[in-house]
Amino acid sequence: MLDPEIAGRITAAVNERFDDQLAWTAELVRRPSLRTQEADAQDLIEGTLREAGLEIDRWVIDSPELREHKGYGPTTVDPATLENVVGTYTPVAERGRSLILNGHVDVVPTGPDQYWSRSPWDASIVDGWMYGRGSADMKAGIGANVFALGALTAAGLRPTGRIHVQSVVEEECTGNGSLAALLRGYTADACVIPEPEDDKLVRANVGVLWFDVTVRGVPTHLRVMGSGQNAIDAAYSVMNDLRALEAEWNRRRGEHRYFDDIEHPINFNFGVINGGDWPSSVPAQCTFTVRAALYPGTSAADAWAEIEGTLAKSAAAIDLPNAVVATPSGFFAEGYVLEEGSDAEVVLARSHERVFGGKLESFTTPGYLDGRVFTLYGGMPCLVYGPVSEAIHGFDERVEVESIRRITTTIALFVAEWCGVEPIAD
Repeated sequence: MLDPEIAGRITAAVNERFDDQLAWTAELVRRPSLRTQEADAQDLIEGTLREAGLEIDRWVIDSPELREHKGYGPTTVDPATLENVVGTYTPVAERGRSLILNGHVDVVPTGPDQYWSRSPWDASIVDGWMYGRGSADMKAGIGANVFALGALTAAGLRPTGRIHVQSVVEEECTGNGSLAALLRGYTADACVIPEPEDDKLVRANVGVLWFDVTVRGVPTHLRVMGSGQNAIDAAYSVMNDLRALEAEWNRRRGEHRYFDDIEHPINFNFGVINGGDWPSSVPAQCTFTVRAALYPGTSAADAWAEIEGTLAKSAAAIDLPNAVVATPSGFFAEGYVLEEGSDAEVVLARSHERVFGGKLESFTTPGYLDGRVFTLYGGMPCLVYGPVSEAIHGFDERVEVESIRRITTTIALFVAEWCGVEPIAD
């Protein structure tokens, strides 16, 4: 258990540097890091980690080993544009437990800017909230990792365990960034990911599949419309078939631990649709992209096979060659459960209670998290725990400023107890 005097020094160090932390986080938000455009934001993170004395590793994540892994998500972008950054702290004598502090720098698109109350990249602080795309999901979390570690130095302490501070890409679409870091050899006794989780710990979350569905039609002029087949109309019929599968999977929630009390844990989202090429022609083709969830314990391959079976029945109803063609186009990821009672969770709960004055709560989320990489493939407990947020993936995304402070303090105390600390030698 952490000495109260040391805990007080660390807490004071977080508070003393908090204005700098907010300014740094705002600068990170102001650097748009949409998919394949993360380099400028990674430059800031790399420079900060290098200045802190960490050993830097920056690399293009693509590799044969990654593409052959069961957790790999097929990519639809140039893999040469995708780079991870990892900063490693190595103690003088490694006596404490090791740790990964992970965060993703990629963000989702903003949608039409005119629907935001300010620029999505403005990073203003208004009424106790920092706004901007990625402010909550999850640049505030990256800042918490970086400044939690820095607070130990400011308090005159250094960890006695090895620490890897990771800024990864592709969390929002494949999960390949964290998987690439694991395959590069970055392992530890535990991992912390400060995603925006409302000051709570994630107990379990779903897996995710992304796939494109192309539906064929028979184009004709509108004067003989009845002789054609409208691919857009047919696509909506295929969507309804997938909705029926979604409903069936939700009926199975009672068979899955931690999901039986969630009203609708399995969500299928039709996120993108394109069809037709002329208003006065019956559409020849329609393509839509789906995000489908699956329960922990269900393999991505098995879920995909069930989806393919549903789409085969849809195709039979259309009665055209290659009437419905489905192609994986991103996440091919399984869900996971964080088993209760690990030493890492005990230490986090103790650190959380010291900061918040109450017990650490856990919950199940129907969203995707990179925690599955570390838990399923790295054999380590992964603590997904982070600040209060609103409107992530929406307009006016924001993160609560005081929650950032509390989460940063908790992580700093966790690092100190988990890894151990000693005074910095004069």
